[in-house]
Amino acid sequence: MIIFGVDPGTARMGWGIVDINGGNIHAVGYGCIATGKTESPPNRLLMLYTALMDLLAKNTADVISLEELFFATNAKTIIPVGESRGIVLLTAAQKKIPVVSYSPLAVKRAITGDGTADKKQVQYMVTRLLHLEAIPKPDDTADALAIALAHAYSYKLKGVVK
Repeated sequence: MIIFGVDPGTARMGWGIVDINGGNIHAVGYGCIATGKTESPPNRLLMLYTALMDLLAKNTADVISLEELFFATNAKTIIPVGESRGIVLLTAAQKKIPVVSYSPLAVKRAITGDGTADKKQVQYMVTRLLHLEAIPKPDDTADALAIALAHAYSYKLKGVVK
């Protein structure tokens, strides 16, 4: 099963692809889509959409694993992140790829065993679990791989099997 993980955002959208083959999980690819600060919100969304469509045209994905919206203290970020999630959902629908969502707590719990783990602990475990030489940068990229791994470890429970 090939899982395309996404950490949504309009300034930076992290992505990571993992492949489960038997009991082995390895990273196929990962990166970050960045949009310019001077771009208008509609242009940023178009850039994200175009880049995602291109990535999914070049890479096979059986499922997209996406981080759920998390609202804590910064109300300014919830709307752009929601718009970014919408781009991912639209792209998935057009490509006919099922989507599953995980809360940040569920991702941390799946990767570290602790839902209150900090970002450095998650990054360390992503690097170890995927046998990477270094922590993927920027943080959004490591987060996307963590989101993909969360699905890799729990898809049988979610009932989304391809």
